Amino acid sequence: MGAGKTTIGRELARRTGWPFLDNDALVRELTGREPKAIDAEDGEDALHEAEIAALRAALSRSGPAVIAVAGAIVDDAAASAELRASAAHVVWLRARPETLRGRIGGGAGRRADARDLGWLAEKAAVREPRYRAIADQIIDIEDHRPRAIVRAILADFEARPADRDAAGDDTTG
Repeated sequence: MGAGKTTIGRELARRTGWPFLDNDALVRELTGREPKAIDAEDGEDALHEAEIAALRAALSRSGPAVIAVAGAIVDDAAASAELRASAAHVVWLRARPETLRGRIGGGAGRRADARDLGWLAEKAAVREPRYRAIADQIIDIEDHRPRAIVRAILADFEARPADRDAAGDDTTG
């Protein structure tokens, strides 16, 4: 939340001509419900199951795509393993908790605890080794503007080894 997945993903999609598959949109498509409503009515576990289903749906589509994946995917070992085993070029848009808090602002459309700097710092600490384990590329967002991030992702993607590219051309941003 707040790292720039949507902004960067849309620009990557524009530059590549690939479709942009947003996690929240895929959750809506699969469930007919808003992610926030799933969380509020059915709980966080149900939301995470819907996010995992959205990831699997995105990975199963044919052709290249830019996929904005929910951050909680790394909390599920099986989903993380599927993402890592895919042909996707996985990019971790790393941000300091203070940056995320500033971008989330008043939290409109966000979970209530996402406005809590302590919660953000705790999630970052727990997830850091998990993100690192699946990421092909790590970009500290504080250091770059969106277009520079997109250029860095495209350059790294184009330079990746051929064996990683053999199964497809998906890029996860």
